[in-house]
Amino acid sequence: MSEPVSIPLKDTALVVVDMQRAFFNETDSLGRAGLDVTPLRAAIPGSIKLVEMARKAGVPVIFTKYVYMPGMVDFGANRGAKAEDRMAQKSLAHGTDEVEIIPELGVKPDDIVIEKSRPSSFYGTRLEPVLTSMGIRNLVICGVTTNICVESTARDAGQRDYGTFVVSDAVAEFTKERNHYALFGIGWVFGTIATCADVAKGWLGEDAAAAAE
Repeated sequence: MSEPVSIPLKDTALVVVDMQRAFFNETDSLGRAGLDVTPLRAAIPGSIKLVEMARKAGVPVIFTKYVYMPGMVDFGANRGAKAEDRMAQKSLAHGTDEVEIIPELGVKPDDIVIEKSRPSSFYGTRLEPVLTSMGIRNLVICGVTTNICVESTARDAGQRDYGTFVVSDAVAEFTKERNHYALFGIGWVFGTIATCADVAKGWLGEDAAAAAE
């Protein structure tokens, strides 16, 4: 049996990574490029729970969006899987509906939304200045995909000495193997692997933890 995980409430923010329509809808650019996005939908229920819990507990919620500038000028030379197809389809391009965060997460007009064009939520973004100004020292992370954007964000957070917690039942990857090894690597060095129940207990108490299991 794994040891219980203690999730801090003080100086903590929830970071919801790239929960955008393109990562879940097979008719958007990633699906049209030949990627099966259906396994990624496993991250949706847990992420919804975490956002709801954070709002109840008064924990700041920070969303990220993977989106390229007009003209795809920041698409980059190291483009990854299905790059030519994604470039041709202007995948995750600024101004397209597919880059919007899914409505189930209930993003509010005054929520913090960090746009990025690389896997890490820290690289080339305003995330760290935002966290510094808010006095945040602990991050609870959920979203997609576990092996790419979630892991990159967790690695950068851990190396910056944030308390880093990745919620295993609120993330997803294209394959089970990649999901497993990403969580294993994060938990080995860069952070702590938690569950929605762990977060509920830390933020809302024992009764909430039982309901979140």
